[in-house]
Amino acid sequence: MRLPPHPGLDLLRFVEEQPGPVGRWVVRLLLALKRPGEAWAVARAALAGKRVRARDRATILWGARHALTPPPLPSGEAEAGLSLRVATPAEILSGGIGPSEIVVLTASGHSLVQGAATALEQTFAADPGLGAVYGDAVLLGPGGKPILPVLRPAFDPDYLLAADYIGPVVAFRRAVLDRFGLDPSLPGAEAADLLLRLAAEDPTAVRHLPRRLSTWSPFGAAPPEGWAPSRRTLAERHLAGAGHVEAAGGILTLRRDLPAPPLATLIIPTRDRIELLRACIESLRAHTDWPAFEIIVCDNDSRQPRTLAYLQRLAGEGIRVLPCPGPFNFAAMNNRAAAEARGALLVFVNNDVVARRSDWLRRMAEEALRPEVGAVGAKLLDVRERIQHGGIVLGTGGLVTHAHRHFPGTATGYLASLRATHRVSAVTAACLAVQASKFRAVGGFDEAAFAVDFNDVDLCLRLEAAGYRTMMVPGAVLSHHEAASRRWNPEARLRHEAEVAALRARWGPRLEADPWYHPDFDPRAGTYVRLRAWKGAVSR
Repeated sequence: MRLPPHPGLDLLRFVEEQPGPVGRWVVRLLLALKRPGEAWAVARAALAGKRVRARDRATILWGARHALTPPPLPSGEAEAGLSLRVATPAEILSGGIGPSEIVVLTASGHSLVQGAATALEQTFAADPGLGAVYGDAVLLGPGGKPILPVLRPAFDPDYLLAADYIGPVVAFRRAVLDRFGLDPSLPGAEAADLLLRLAAEDPTAVRHLPRRLSTWSPFGAAPPEGWAPSRRTLAERHLAGAGHVEAAGGILTLRRDLPAPPLATLIIPTRDRIELLRACIESLRAHTDWPAFEIIVCDNDSRQPRTLAYLQRLAGEGIRVLPCPGPFNFAAMNNRAAAEARGALLVFVNNDVVARRSDWLRRMAEEALRPEVGAVGAKLLDVRERIQHGGIVLGTGGLVTHAHRHFPGTATGYLASLRATHRVSAVTAACLAVQASKFRAVGGFDEAAFAVDFNDVDLCLRLEAAGYRTMMVPGAVLSHHEAASRRWNPEARLRHEAEVAALRARWGPRLEADPWYHPDFDPRAGTYVRLRAWKGAVSR
């Protein structure tokens, strides 16, 4: 699918990255010939009637793709709200909208769907503290046929600054509009600017309504004049001179100044597997442009002579080797190293992670050192150069899932989320940065309940409960040979099941609804792969 050259569509360019049906089957055939064992596993599961297993194995073999066909639109014209007016920023600035309790900002090519006005009025009536509400949209093709759903997450000011994922259709209370006003110097970004100013005063005053509120017909519509410069101006105002803005493909990256970068402590748990550890250490040394960092290797009873000799050599080169004997407890090893770390910034790195670009730590640190941010994660690629981690989504895959897993490593991601820095519920500890003071304030990893699995999810949720955001930084890119150093056995499976139960017991309600992932994606499939039946609105 080719989209028109409209700057507002940069978030949807992911649909242009996918091959058509013929190209897709050619790729599948070639991969099946290249990996016959995996192809046979898919066929065997399908023939046995194990559809879920067959689908999962097919995704591993062929990779993930978006299959997001939107459902039909509601029939009928949009109704007129009793207390609602729809107007463009120009009409509002001219003072020609008349009396109304709710004003819906809109732009050329955007229209409310049937039922939207009633839903908005009911949402505002149910919560007097609400100042603004935005919803989802459906992209229409040249003939007016729905071609793509635009499903938005909860309000995230960082995401909005990086990529205007909300768009121009936003409903405001008239009192908010009268009090804050629209900024005429930001054509095309008036709604985003007003949302950011309102949320800075009261973050709970902005809410997402997860239902279709509007359609968007960009084919033939003129791009908003001044939209891109306005967005950049908005981002620069937010930085207030303490950084600069990078722009690429319509996505903005806010690079923050760090006048006094603190010492960072890189913590690497390991047990033998010298080939993994050596690749990790050498890549960190060669591809980390942070001015001051130390490395602590947590050794969990390595026994192979080559590994012991290598650890001894590392110790002689200034790397601290911390003995961590006993049963493997990933959380305890990291906690022990964190307790002895000298750095104000802790960076947990698995021994099967390899740094690819020298700016990975700087990009993560720029977010982790913000007062309001807790844990920060990176984009990780697997051995086949596909997405291994793009953040962690709760409530999918039976419990939690890595976002965009098995998508191409070069993918833009749904709503550009593999390029734009944004908030997530959790990130993997395979590469996680957090200020030492915040980590210690929440008690570090829970080594009793989550010795191996879900300690990262639990840490992020406890940091969130303490008032900190968890951020995903796609600009920090590393490779991760996931679980290359782990072995499954009956004991490990029992431990994993106990940790699943512990996570459900502690975070059950939070696991059922991830505010940063739309509820209309099918939780049984990979993230951003397909939709389930549209449900009624439950604002959040």
